[in-house]
Amino acid sequence: MEYIDQVSKRFDLILEKLKEEMMSIRTNRPSPKLLEDIRVNYLGQIISVKQLGSITIEQPRDLVINVWDQNSVSGIVNAIEAANLGVGVSNQGRQVRVSLPQLTEERRQELTKMVRAMSEEGRIKMRVERDEAVKNIKELKDEDERFRAKEKLQALVDTFNLEIEEAVGKKTRDILE
Repeated sequence: MEYIDQVSKRFDLILEKLKEEMMSIRTNRPSPKLLEDIRVNYLGQIISVKQLGSITIEQPRDLVINVWDQNSVSGIVNAIEAANLGVGVSNQGRQVRVSLPQLTEERRQELTKMVRAMSEEGRIKMRVERDEAVKNIKELKDEDERFRAKEKLQALVDTFNLEIEEAVGKKTRDILE
């Protein structure tokens, strides 16, 4: 039943990736994840914001990037503006301040739809992995082993779906708050 363990690991990777993608979706609370993977052209190289400075949260809706090199400030400002996140960006010397405006109800609904679409993509990936595992299970010669393997696979699928629903519910609550 080694392939069931492999399927479980692949499910975990899919879920981890999905949660990571969801972290990049803006909520009413500021999160460094919103900015840290934005790519900046710095000295001819493409580097993420998190490599150019530290990102801190200033309540209620500001993120502050304390840059390590003064020369990177304008590149960071341009990259954040180009990312089209709907945020206000200001250059404050060695800092870049990003202000998150209050989300409108329409925007909240759009973000909720995006989260649901992401979760569906994760489920599709899970189904592909499940179908591959079912093919492997059908190749087993022992009928009892096939039955146990199918039960284990279904338990994995149920757990995966439950975890996706929990992640979607949490993110949706964060967006709608």
